[in-house]
Amino acid sequence: MATKIILAVILAISMGVPFAGYVLGKKQAGSTKVSLAIGILMFFGTVLAADMLLFRGQIYAAETGAAAAASAEGWRYMAAALSTGISCIGAGVAVASAASAAIGALSEDSSIMGKALIFVALAESIALYGLLISFSILG
Repeated sequence: MATKIILAVILAISMGVPFAGYVLGKKQAGSTKVSLAIGILMFFGTVLAADMLLFRGQIYAAETGAAAAASAEGWRYMAAALSTGISCIGAGVAVASAASAAIGALSEDSSIMGKALIFVALAESIALYGLLISFSILG
């Protein structure tokens, strides 16, 4: 129970510190990048702390059949989550670039809306490919 409380406090701090830095440093140029860097460092610190708190215990050289199957099942879920998560981050970056370029092009010539929409949809399909890969990993 104490481990869960410690992890909840660490998680709250890792979310609160970058947000507070962003709000307080809004007047300074570059504060967003600093807040993002602090947020990323705090996230990986939280993951490291969770790893140390949750996965402590006896270490064995080889696993038995049931333990190995459970471990393999856990790795499948981790792989599915990573394929979906990373592809969604990539799709977000791609859609941000494609959509802003499409809006700029549409402001000059409104007849190219179909072409611009296709480029935005192609960027969004990256997330769908990641989701399909995660379904194939789990299925």
